[in-house]
Amino acid sequence: LDVRDADAAARLQAIRGNRRPFAEAVFADGEQIAAGIGDHHPDHFVSFLEGNPLHAFGVAPHAIGKDHPEGIIAGVHSNYYFNYPAPGRWPINDAFVKKYYERWKEYPNFQAEGAYVAMHMVKTAIERANKLIGGWPDDDAIISQLENLGMAGPAGYVYFRPDNHQGYKDTVIGFSMNSKQYDFQILDPQRMITIPIRNITAPPGWPKGEPTSTYTWIDKTWPKVG
Repeated sequence: LDVRDADAAARLQAIRGNRRPFAEAVFADGEQIAAGIGDHHPDHFVSFLEGNPLHAFGVAPHAIGKDHPEGIIAGVHSNYYFNYPAPGRWPINDAFVKKYYERWKEYPNFQAEGAYVAMHMVKTAIERANKLIGGWPDDDAIISQLENLGMAGPAGYVYFRPDNHQGYKDTVIGFSMNSKQYDFQILDPQRMITIPIRNITAPPGWPKGEPTSTYTWIDKTWPKVG
């Protein structure tokens, strides 16, 4: 387990609890991490990849290379990965990936998709507010049009919740694989799914909780296992 700082070490200790022991290793870089995993022959490997270049899925797809295991379950940072929805199924993403690659010679990450969608939503909100007041709108008028605003973007549908002004879109998860089409590892387009964000996020009106509202919502409403 990659435990590089006091916070990560504390989380590790909390996770361990009374569970069965597992291999622990502290490494300085990715090569040592990979070597350590092999030395311990673990059944499972868990890593807190905060700020680590290995969490390139979604952050920098082209940076991950092909020297990582295939078939690893991988979540996607900020719910966007460039090959989902699969080519031919979502024209907005097809066009976005094509134009982005033509301009930058790399594939878009979550920041690129998020910035693209955010600017289009702000543009839409300003135009709507302008029609209502007949001139350049003030901040409150723009905010009123952003609240509950939805848009079809490269990642799928996204909308702003009025209660917290957060943008929401469905979660993407899949399995890593090597593909002849790319010189870096990707998520297998045949083994990717989305999880509706409403299923894993505290709904509007749920009381504030510690450490988060979603944590208390899951704890109180999800079925118990075992």
